[in-house]
Amino acid sequence: MDDCLFCKIVRGEIPASKVYEDEDVFAFNDIHPAAPVHFMLIPKLHIASLSDVDDTHQQLLGKMLLLTPRLAKEQSCTNGFRTIINTGHAGGQEVFHLHIHIIGGKERLPSMIHHG
Repeated sequence: MDDCLFCKIVRGEIPASKVYEDEDVFAFNDIHPAAPVHFMLIPKLHIASLSDVDDTHQQLLGKMLLLTPRLAKEQSCTNGFRTIINTGHAGGQEVFHLHIHIIGGKERLPSMIHHG
C-alpha cells in the first residue's frame, strides 16, 4: 500500500529506530513507548489486520511469534513481556498494517483488565 505508514517505514521512506530486520519482517521502536521497552514487529508484506490473514500467512505468522521472545530478550525483557495485537477499529488498531506490540522492561506491567 503506497500510503500505509508501516509500508513507508519498511521501504525506508520514513525513518525508524530499527530493532531487527530480515527478508520477511521488520521490528522498530514505538515512537510513543508505553514502557521502557516497546517495539513493534511487522510483516514486510502488507496485511491490514489479523482479521485479514489466511492459510497462506501461516509460516509468516509462525515466524513472527517465534521471533517475539528472542527479540524481547535481546531488548532486556528477561523477566517477561507483553504482546498485543490490536485488531480492527473496535480493537484499538490505529495503523492498519498487522503489527505485534512487544512491551516490557519494568518489574511488572500494570494489569490490562480492570474489574469493577
